[in-house]
Amino acid sequence: MSEDENKVEPEGVFRSESLEEPGFIEEAPEFLDESFPYLGRRESNQIYEENPLKGLEQPTASSSSLLNTDEEKKKTIPFSDTSIDDVTPLSKPESPQGSVSSEMVETEDYAQVIFPSEDKGSPQASEESEKELDSEEDNFTVNLEAKGLQEFPVDLLRVQYVKYLYLDKNQIKTFQGADPGDLLGLEILSLQENGLPLIPLEIQLLHNLRILNASYNQISYIPKELLQLGNMRQLFLNSNYIEDLPSSGLENLANLETLSLGKNKLAHIPESLSSLKNLQILNLEYNHLTIFSKSLCFLPKLASLNLTGNMIGSLPKEVRELKNLEQLLMDHNKLTFLSVEIFQLPKIKELQLADNKLEAISPKIENFRELRLLNLDKNLLTNIPKKISHCVMLECLSLSDNNIEELPRKIHRLKNLRQLHVNRNKMIKMAEEISHLSNIDSLEFSGNQITHVPIEIKNCRKITRVELNYNNIMYFPVGLCALPSLDYLSFNGNYISEIPMDISFSKQLLHLELNRNKLPIFSEHICSLTNLEYLDLGRNQIKTIPPCISAMVSLHVLILAGNKFAIFPKELCALKNLQVLDISENQLQKITSEISKLKGIQKLNLSSNQFIHFPLEVCQLPTLEELNISQTSGKKLTRIPEDLCYMTQLKTLDISNNAIKEIPRNIGELSSLISLLAYNNQISTLPPSFLSLKVLQHLDIREKILEKIFNVVANNISEINFEFLQQKLNMKSSESISSVRNTTPLLNERIYQAFVKWKADQNVLLTATALRDQLVRGLNMIGAYDIMDKITALNLYTSAIKL
Repeated sequence: MSEDENKVEPEGVFRSESLEEPGFIEEAPEFLDESFPYLGRRESNQIYEENPLKGLEQPTASSSSLLNTDEEKKKTIPFSDTSIDDVTPLSKPESPQGSVSSEMVETEDYAQVIFPSEDKGSPQASEESEKELDSEEDNFTVNLEAKGLQEFPVDLLRVQYVKYLYLDKNQIKTFQGADPGDLLGLEILSLQENGLPLIPLEIQLLHNLRILNASYNQISYIPKELLQLGNMRQLFLNSNYIEDLPSSGLENLANLETLSLGKNKLAHIPESLSSLKNLQILNLEYNHLTIFSKSLCFLPKLASLNLTGNMIGSLPKEVRELKNLEQLLMDHNKLTFLSVEIFQLPKIKELQLADNKLEAISPKIENFRELRLLNLDKNLLTNIPKKISHCVMLECLSLSDNNIEELPRKIHRLKNLRQLHVNRNKMIKMAEEISHLSNIDSLEFSGNQITHVPIEIKNCRKITRVELNYNNIMYFPVGLCALPSLDYLSFNGNYISEIPMDISFSKQLLHLELNRNKLPIFSEHICSLTNLEYLDLGRNQIKTIPPCISAMVSLHVLILAGNKFAIFPKELCALKNLQVLDISENQLQKITSEISKLKGIQKLNLSSNQFIHFPLEVCQLPTLEELNISQTSGKKLTRIPEDLCYMTQLKTLDISNNAIKEIPRNIGELSSLISLLAYNNQISTLPPSFLSLKVLQHLDIREKILEKIFNVVANNISEINFEFLQQKLNMKSSESISSVRNTTPLLNERIYQAFVKWKADQNVLLTATALRDQLVRGLNMIGAYDIMDKITALNLYTSAIKL
C-alpha cells in the first residue's frame, strides 16, 4: 500500500495497512508479561491496544483507585476513592456522546458514510458514497454508529468489501435481505446498543467472523447458530439479560480466546465451558454467581479471570489447575477465606480481593513470587503475614478499610513497592521500616490513629504523594520537607497548630491540604511555596492573610472556608492567577472593591457569611463562571441586584436559602447561565427576560413545600375536622385548642405548630414526600376535599416553576 492509501477517506470508510491482520489474542499476553505497567496504566483491563477496534470500554467499579496515576489524582479534589476493572474491549467509553477512544487514531477515526438527508433511517448509501466506495476497493472498515438504521446495510456490502463493520446505537434487529456471499468477508461486527432481544439467527452466515460485540442489548440467551462460528476469537455480550450458558455446543468455539459476559444474570456455569481450551480471558463480573464453578479451573490457557461483583463464598481446591492464571479479580464477593490451593498458582501477578469478608491471609502467600498488585481493601483483616516480604516483585499493596494495627516488620524487603495504601485501619504508628522502601512513590495512611511520622521518611526520596488525613498528628513532620519529589501532601483532620520553616524547602510541592487542623494563622512559610497550585486551609482558626501571599504566583485553588475572617482579606487580591476561591462559612459582611484585581477568577464561594446586602463588588468579575452565595447559615439576602448581568460568563449561580422575593428583571442577559439554584426563597414569579436564557439546563426554585402545605391546611381546616385528622394521622394531642376557639390566628398557628411537631416526630422514619402523601390520605378520609384541591394547586404551581 502506498503512503497515500493510509488516510481517512472523507465519506465514511477508513483503511489502513495495519488492519490487514488484526492483533487479536495473540498479542494479548503482553498485558500480563514482565513489563505490564500495573501502576501507570490507564485502566487495568484495556487489553488489546493493537486491535483495529474503535476503542475500549471504560471499566466499571471493581477495586479502589490504587491504580490511578498520580497525575490523574492531582487534577481532582480527592473526595472519595474511585474504582476500576471491567474487561470489555471492542467497546467505546461510556459517555453520553459515545465518544471514540484514541486507541485507534488520534483525530476523526472513521469518517461517516453519507445517507440521503431526507431519509436518515435508510440503510442505502447515497450515489456519491457508492461511487466513492466503488473507487476504493481496498477500503474495508465502515462505521455507521448512531445513524438511525433499522435494517442491516445490505446495499453497502454489495458495493464494498467490508471486513470491520460498526453498527452501534441503531435499531437493527435482523440481517434480513443480506446475501450470504456478501457477509463472508466480515471479521469484526459491533452491534452495541441496538435493543436486540436476541442475536439475529443469520449470524450463522458470518463464517469468517472473529470478533462480535453485542453488548448493551436485551439478549436473553446465546443461540446455537452463534456456536457454529468456529473462527470466533473474541465474543462480547456484556450488559444483557443472559441467564444461562449453553450446556452443549460450546466446544465448537474451539478458537475462542476472549469471552466477556459481564453484567448479565448468570447464576451458574455449565461444565461445557471447560471445552474452551484456548480461552485466555474470561469476564463474568456482576452476575449472580454463588459458586466458583470447577469448570473454570480446567481452562488450561486462562490468563485473566474476572468474577468481580458476584456472591461467591469460597474457592474450590481445583483452582490450583489454573497454572497460567496471571490476573484474578474477585472484588465485591463473599469470600471468608482463601483455600491454600490458590497459592499454588505460580504465574499470578494481579490479585484483587477488595470488599469480601476475609479474616486472614495464609503465610503461603510467599509463593506469589511474580505478584505485582495485591488489593485487600474492605475485608476483616487484623494482620498481614510477615512472609508477604517474599513477594519481592510486589509494586502495589492496598490494605485500606481493615482492622490492621501494624505492618509486618520485614515489609522493607519489598524493594519494588511503589504504592502502599493502609487507609482507615487501626494503625497507631508508622513503622520506621517504611523508610527503607526506596522505590515507594505513594503512601496513604489516612483514617488511623498515628501520632507522628518518623524522621527517617526522608530516605524515601522517590515519594511524590503522601496522605495522612484524619490521624492524631500534632506536629508537622519535618522529614517530609526533605523529600525532593513530593508534590502532593494531604494532612486534613489532624491537630497541627504550627507550620515549620522547613516547609520552605518543599519548592516542588503542588498540592497541600491542611483542612480541619488547629492553625491560628496563615503561615508565611507557606507563602514561600511558589509552585503550589492547590491549597486547602479550610476549617482552621485563621483571621488574616500575610502580604507575602503575593509570592504564590502559581496558586490556582485556595480554600479558606470555615475560618474566622470578619473582613475580606484584600491580600488575596494579589493572586492574579487564582481561579477558585472558597471563603464560605466565615463572618464576612462586605467585599473589598479590590477583588476586581482577580482577573482569572472562575469560581467564587461566598456562602454562609454575614452579608447585609448582596456584595456588588463581585459583579466586577467578568471571568466568573460559578458564584455561590447561598445562606444556609448567616443573614438572609432579600434581593439580587441587576448589576449581576455584568458577569457575562456566569454559568452557575446559587442564591438558595435566602429571603429573596424576586429575580432581577434583566436575568436574561446572563446568556451563559446553565444552572440557577434559588430554592428556599420567597420567589413567586419569574421575569419575562427569563425566557432569554437559551442554555439554561437546571432551574431549582423549590420552596419548602411541606411547610407550605401545613399552612394551607392550618388556614382552612375547622377545629372539629382537625381533631378528626389528628386521629387519622396518629398525631399526639398536646394542649387543647378549644380554649382559643375565638382567636382564629392563634388557632391556625397552634394547628401549624402541631404539624411541625408531627413532622419532627416522624422525620426519622418518613421523607417529606411520604409525610405529604400521608397528610393527603388523612384529609381524604375526613372528606376535606376543598383543602385537597388547594394542595393540588400548590403542587402544580411548584412543579411549574421548577420547569
